[in-house]
Amino acid sequence: MSGNNEIWLTQEAYDRLKGELDELVNNRPIIAAEINTRREEGDLKENGGYHAARDEQAKQEARIRHLQEVMRDAKVGATPADDGVVEPGMVVTIAYDGNEDDTETFLVGSREEGSHGDLQVYSPQSPLGQAILGASTGEAREYALPNGATQKVVILEAKPFAG
Repeated sequence: MSGNNEIWLTQEAYDRLKGELDELVNNRPIIAAEINTRREEGDLKENGGYHAARDEQAKQEARIRHLQEVMRDAKVGATPADDGVVEPGMVVTIAYDGNEDDTETFLVGSREEGSHGDLQVYSPQSPLGQAILGASTGEAREYALPNGATQKVVILEAKPFAG
């Protein structure tokens, strides 16, 4: 099973995030120049352009830090064992309350992964993700819903993501 800090990503997602990170880092001088230009316009208390540029810089720096964390902890494209045990990188089909007519199939991976066609991605840190990690096919697990109730799910299938 993956460590708590590992973030499973496809090679495609990793490359996309790496491109975004490179673009943001390369954009730093442009934002700094914009701040300097706005600063020269005068009174900073009343300078909306200056404050907007500073806000944009703060957002970009936060995204850079987040992407650097993701890249540092990324486990790229490593295919998990095809053993029916839920872990990051697995496509999982669950039945809600054991009702095989009420099912959902999704990839357990990083939210940064995005979606793959109709296949949604659920984070292993989400309540459902945490509940099913380590579960085997046929096993039932429960997790807490936002309203405080609990939801029971049964693992119908867990297979490695084939990209």
